Amino acid sequence: MARLPTLDIDLLRTFVAVAEASSFTAAGNAIGATQSAMSVRIRKLEDRLGLRLMDRNPRSVTLTGFGEEFLDDARRLLQVHDETAIRMVGLSTARSFALAVSDHAAGERLPRILADLQARCPGVQFLVTVGTSASVFEAFERGRFEAVAIRRDEGAGAGQSLYRDTLVWTAARGTAWHRAHPLPLVSLAAPCGVRATAITALGTAGIVWREVFSGTGVAAVQAAVSAGLGVACLSRWTVPGDAVRLGQEHGLPALPSTEIVLHHRPLRPDSATILREIAGAFRLGVDGAG
Repeated sequence: MARLPTLDIDLLRTFVAVAEASSFTAAGNAIGATQSAMSVRIRKLEDRLGLRLMDRNPRSVTLTGFGEEFLDDARRLLQVHDETAIRMVGLSTARSFALAVSDHAAGERLPRILADLQARCPGVQFLVTVGTSASVFEAFERGRFEAVAIRRDEGAGAGQSLYRDTLVWTAARGTAWHRAHPLPLVSLAAPCGVRATAITALGTAGIVWREVFSGTGVAAVQAAVSAGLGVACLSRWTVPGDAVRLGQEHGLPALPSTEIVLHHRPLRPDSATILREIAGAFRLGVDGAG
């Protein structure tokens, strides 16, 4: 009787990650391993099976015919293994999902969005981080998050469009500014894409500005605006309720529209539904904010 190969779970997990990402580097980032370590694991699995799973060159990774057939088997084995391991240690079967959100992508709508997510995905424990688009996307690239919702211009690649947004100038009612004086600018601390957009627009229009408040979150910027410290560039969804929008009639330049997109890791078997519900919660948060 022929000796059966031993199918190591770590090797199977590596194979599925590379197959779904079509990249050793991206898959390594997702599971916390170097590209060379991923390559060694795939070779070990191929040696044990006695057949090639992948054809690889410096630019691409493609599955062989056998690799395509084996992928479904590997996924089933991993699912059974993970479900059994959870039951053995007595842990909850809740699926955790690490999600990062740009402060400008949610703002004060974040509680509504998260509540909707919990209702849509009762079996999922969301691990949520809020930060600037640039910082959370950088962490995403290092493998920290499974998905990030950010402004499009802060992330490489296309991303899945969630909704289009409009940037506006805003200030407390009665805030006076004359173009003969520097504009008192309220913003998030650098690096921040919205801050950079505001400064570029002011520079193009020849408007001198001075920074009067620099915050670490949209809530801090909103507070400074409401206190009458100066003028801020914010998403239309994050304008404080006691503030007003300003425009060209007030001597301020037009601002570009922006787009909020979702970047995510290679899909696990249960990820597609979660990502679809995340997109739905964000779009409902926008539609219901009006």
